[in-house]
Amino acid sequence: MGSGLSFGFGGVALQRTADAMLRALGGSSVVLVFPLAVMPDDPSAQLGLVDPGVQQVPFAPVVVRNLTTTSNGPRRRLEFLISSTCVAAQLPIMNMASGDALFEYALGILFDNQMFHIESVVPEYFGGTAYLYRVTAVE
Repeated sequence: MGSGLSFGFGGVALQRTADAMLRALGGSSVVLVFPLAVMPDDPSAQLGLVDPGVQQVPFAPVVVRNLTTTSNGPRRRLEFLISSTCVAAQLPIMNMASGDALFEYALGILFDNQMFHIESVVPEYFGGTAYLYRVTAVE
């Protein structure tokens, strides 16, 4: 006779559970900043004289945690727990093969009207499915 508990989560169920957890923990939102891939059709753009601009993409739910810093280190260091669902939704739009590639392409994270440089990205897995990305960033 079974206990009624099942630990055979499917990938989608696990991601939904992680999203609910992130929202319950005060889910916030952040904006990832990416370079624009399309350059203006202008000779000066080909010479690098024109700023191509940036694309800002919101990500939610996200939990933001303050990390300790040394006195001579960066002023502010944060950890962003970002839902794998919102990352996966952006992969085809941004023409990226993986979440790691997406974060590597990003110029930074905009949070609380400040830009943070991405220091590291660690995907968290359970049962072979990524359910969130642990992103460490500094001001």
